[in-house]
Amino acid sequence: MNTNFYCVIMAGGIGSRFWPISRNLRPKQFLDILGTGKTFLQETFNRFAKILPKENILIVTGSQHTDLVNEQLPSIAPSQIVPEPSRCNTAPCIAYATYKILEKNPNATIVVAPSDHLIINEAEFLNIINKALEFATANNSLVTLGIKPTRPETGYGYIQLQHSGKKVTMGEAYKVKTFTEKPNFELAKVFIESGEFFWNSGLFVWKAKTILTALENLLPEVNSLFEQGIGKYNKAEESEFIKKVYNECRSVSIDYGVMEKADNVYAFPCDFGWSDLGTWESLYLQWDKDAQNNMVDVRQVILNKVSNSSIEISKKEKLVVIEGLDNYLIVDTDDVLLICPRNNEEGIKQIMKGIEPKYL
Repeated sequence: MNTNFYCVIMAGGIGSRFWPISRNLRPKQFLDILGTGKTFLQETFNRFAKILPKENILIVTGSQHTDLVNEQLPSIAPSQIVPEPSRCNTAPCIAYATYKILEKNPNATIVVAPSDHLIINEAEFLNIINKALEFATANNSLVTLGIKPTRPETGYGYIQLQHSGKKVTMGEAYKVKTFTEKPNFELAKVFIESGEFFWNSGLFVWKAKTILTALENLLPEVNSLFEQGIGKYNKAEESEFIKKVYNECRSVSIDYGVMEKADNVYAFPCDFGWSDLGTWESLYLQWDKDAQNNMVDVRQVILNKVSNSSIEISKKEKLVVIEGLDNYLIVDTDDVLLICPRNNEEGIKQIMKGIEPKYL
């Protein structure tokens, strides 16, 4: 394994769109939502440990979740857990982890990955990651993965590739022409038909020095805060310094702050079976369904005139009887029962604003 290759796993979100299964104290990345026997975080760590030295994998998470990381990944060293004192989106998260890595290895090339992606063809995924690591090492480029779209999805961002041929070759690097955030359905259809647009995976690969140069040029106010910590990273004074930085740093995504503005962005178009599983709807689209198109995660269930619905019951031995529902989401936990139209995720977010904190 190449000791200059590193991985930063971003595990700092709260997974509010998977409420009420995902909660503030145990967000979705620490849950086994897919029923594999491993949590999203464990699956992600194990995946990258196949191609990278385990000690080169960092987990960036909220300071309140460090015990969960220790519990789920007991073999990693304390120094591999990078606690954020508050949530400031992905650009500060990446800047923090990059400066930590750079002080250890100035020749580092880094893959940055969310902790909650579904990867079906793992072998192909790891093959592309290896290609991207080699490409980023040889070039001063910011690299991402573009996922071949299977439907005109309005919940994902899109990447347009710059190419001269009629067909894009999977697994080859192309310069990125444009980024588009969550288009409407009609525009998404146009993107799909063009063959030039791919889903934005949120996976990134770059040399540590390359991304810091981009941050210096495009997000100088963020970079300058973390740059002041040179000499403090990986030492006792890091913790107090980072608390101060996060108190002053603005919240900004790496996509908006860097990727959409940089002129050295490349993408590898891929097709390895991917979903970011950000919502109940994305899980429904991936999960096996019964003859009536229901996603059912419970052992004992009687359904009568129920179709196109998503049913998640935390107590699998509970007998569940449902009649006369179409296109509904039902989630039952120990303390919350959620029943709502399946496509009403925005409505749920509004309702959550008025719910007592103990249920969040």
